[in-house]
Amino acid sequence: MSIRIIPIALDGDDTLLAPDIVWDGMVGEFAVAGADEGDNAGGLRAKAALATAVLMQLMTDRAADPSEMRDGDDQRGWPGDGISMADGEDPDVIGSKLWLLRRRSLSEAETPLLAKRWTEEALQPLVDEGAAAGFSVTVTAKPTENRMDIDVTVTDRSGADAVKQKFAILWEQIRGLHKPLDQ
Repeated sequence: MSIRIIPIALDGDDTLLAPDIVWDGMVGEFAVAGADEGDNAGGLRAKAALATAVLMQLMTDRAADPSEMRDGDDQRGWPGDGISMADGEDPDVIGSKLWLLRRRSLSEAETPLLAKRWTEEALQPLVDEGAAAGFSVTVTAKPTENRMDIDVTVTDRSGADAVKQKFAILWEQIRGLHKPLDQ
């Protein structure tokens, strides 16, 4: 798998960066560039490439292994699963298996352990490809509040915290509420 966060050089001094994805608790959307980015050729905000990579890794459904499926379940995944961009390489896989938590109870002791494992599994390619130096994940189950918090900190190559994000409404989203932020 190859994850690279690099600017795309255009003619002259202009650089076109990948647009940021912002998460509203249910879907990710591109953000429109602010007034301070008037020279952005794409018109979309492009200030948080690593945070966008974290969102893509955690909020894209990774295909489940057949052993993790129940009869009749959809394996999910994304359309690029199974496609390798280089001959002889294993197919690129992105995303997380956090979506599998929808069929688990928050009160089960294994649920936060699986959430931590699947979050770490999803973020590891960012380190393997050099986009990040490391990360830490803390998962806190709150059964009485019917939620689970996933705290993610990603460090950049200089050792600084580049991304600090709490996915506090994840459990509500996984349970299939249409608008978890409206609750």
